[in-house]
Order: sequence, then C-alpha cells, then structure tokens
Amino acid sequence: MKLGRIVAFGLSMLSGSVFAQSSVTLYGLIDTGVEYVSHANAIGDGVVRMPGVSGELPSRWGLRGSEDLGGALKAIFTLESGFNPRGGDLGQGGRLFGRQAWVGLEGPWGALTLGRQYNMVYWALSDADILGPDIHGIGALDNYLPNARSDNTVVYKGTYKGLTLGASYSFGRDSAGTGNSPGQGLCAGQVPGQFGQCRDWSTMIRYDATRFGFATAYDEQRGGTNAAANFFDGVAPFPLTSGDKDARILANGYVKFAGLKVGAGWIGRDVETASAAAPDVRSNLFFIGAQYYVTPSFVLDGEAFRIIVREQDARATMVTLRATYFLSKATAVYLNGAYLWNSAHARFSVSAGGGGTTPAAGMGQLGAMIGVRHLF
Repeated sequence: MKLGRIVAFGLSMLSGSVFAQSSVTLYGLIDTGVEYVSHANAIGDGVVRMPGVSGELPSRWGLRGSEDLGGALKAIFTLESGFNPRGGDLGQGGRLFGRQAWVGLEGPWGALTLGRQYNMVYWALSDADILGPDIHGIGALDNYLPNARSDNTVVYKGTYKGLTLGASYSFGRDSAGTGNSPGQGLCAGQVPGQFGQCRDWSTMIRYDATRFGFATAYDEQRGGTNAAANFFDGVAPFPLTSGDKDARILANGYVKFAGLKVGAGWIGRDVETASAAAPDVRSNLFFIGAQYYVTPSFVLDGEAFRIIVREQDARATMVTLRATYFLSKATAVYLNGAYLWNSAHARFSVSAGGGGTTPAAGMGQLGAMIGVRHLF
C-alpha cells in the first residue's frame, strides 16, 4: 500500500512537471473592408464589393504550442485556419487548417517539421516585400507568392548568428484535391511508380542584421495529373505533366535607417514543358517598396512592381500606396490605393481579392480599399 502511494505520488508529480512546461496559444486576425475596382470586366464596368480574400492581411485563426522535452529539445506544432469574413467560409479550398498544419522538433540545431506548411519562397520574401499579402500587393501579379505552401512537406530551418538556412520537400503538394495554391490546378502526387509527380522542393539562404538583410531562394514544382501553370495575365492556364517543371528563383534585400525601411527584389520564373504544344514560358517580376512610421500609431508604405512575361507578350506595372492608423495594439484601420497599367495584350488585375476583376486586354485598373483589422 505504501509503495503504491509513493508510485502514484511520483507519477502525479512527473505529470504536473511535464504539463507545467507545455504551452498552447490561441491566436488570430480578422481583416475586411470595402473595395472598388475600375474596369473589372471586359466591357469596362467597375465594381464595389467586400472582397473574399485578404485585405491588408488574410484573416485566420490558429493554435500554436510547444513542450519542453529537456536537453534544449522542444516539441512544436501549429494548426492555422484561413477564413473569409465576407461569408464566414473557409479558405484554401474549404480546408479546416488550410494555412498550416504541422508538428515537429526544435533544438539548438534548428527545427524539423512535418505537414502542410510554407516553403522557402514565402520566408525569403517576408521582410523585403513591404506590402506582403496585401490585396493590392505582389499577389495580384503572381498569386502563388503569398500562398507558397504545400501538403506532405518536410521542412528544416535553422538560424546561426543571423544566418538562416532552410529547405523543404513535398511528396505531393495537394493531397486534399482542392487546389493547393491559386492557378496551379490539382496535383496530389504520391503515386506508386511515379516518384517525381507533383513534387515540390525549395531552399533558402537568408541573413538578417540590425539594419539590413538579404535573402535568396529557389522553388521547383513538378507537374502531374490535373496540374497547371498560370501566369495570371489573362492567358488560360496550361497543363503541367509529370515531366514538366515550374521553377522560381528570387533575390531580395532590405535596409532600415532613420525610421525608414526600404525593400527591393527580383523573382524569375521558368516553366519548362516536354510538350511542343505548350512551349516554355518565363517571367521576371521586380519590386521596390518603402515603409515609414510618421508616428508610432500612423504608418505610410507603398510599393512598385513590374512584371514581364515575354513569351505571352504580357507586361504590367503596378504602384500601390497604403496608410494605416493603429487605434490600439490590436486594432487598425487602413486605406489602400493602387493603379495597374497593362500592355496591349495583358489582362493582369490590380486586385488579389478572390477573382472576378479581370479587365479587357490592355486596359488599366484603379483599385482602392478601406478596411479594419483586429488581432487576437
């Protein structure tokens, strides 16, 4: 009886110790507003709407947690769900945790995680791209960039004295069959005997100091059943077979001085196909932006973009300005304004707000949005 009580007491103390070193955090953000887009269809009509996707930032809620395993080793996880405030529906094709769903281990050597997660293009862009996933940001010209994530993915990231090394590998980037990222079609992969189908791998080298930073990354996707490549310029997406590849390489950097942050970069894309009916297509996307805190509560920022898709004879230039006022640490209101110039054959849209705003070829577009966002 005494021995049983001692064992029970010891187990209860051990259990309490373990749980005391674990933590789980509920977090989220809701962001919406009203947007105007001119020339939002082929006959030049404008539209006023509450967009289904993004504002300043895409809405989401999630859980993140860690457990201290001892010896400087931790178990970590994140579950993150995207949703659209306009109708309350789930984002990412209706997935419950469509933004992130991963678990892994973290130590002094870095973190190794498994599940649905971002690849290295997303992390390499996160500081130099000033506007990020804004509705009138870089996603209007290449909607993959703010959505660079994949299923069935193993990721490593480690930081050593400001230098971050990262790599990811996906065995099949769309296991749910709902379209992993806009314009890519469906590509489940993990097919017996077809090891390369729907694979995705990426690498990153990044350095961050107090007042500057720079990064380079490479991302390569392989084609497969129902996969597609979309350049978002009005030309219909074309199929990617298992022998084709869609690769992006980027280089960017940022500097900070006197309260001002300036970021700039380049993203080159190369789609190579085995079929003569679908010729290779390449694009170059350039961006430069700046951010300045007028006061601790009021920030002005903006960015200019230029994209060239030579093989599809499509080019566009877009300029976006944004003002954000923080009502508190959690709540902010903002005003966006952007204009996009299309070349004669291009049909890029100024808005990444969920589609439905494609202009006629060669037509420019004005976009504006007033919104509110709240962190919790």
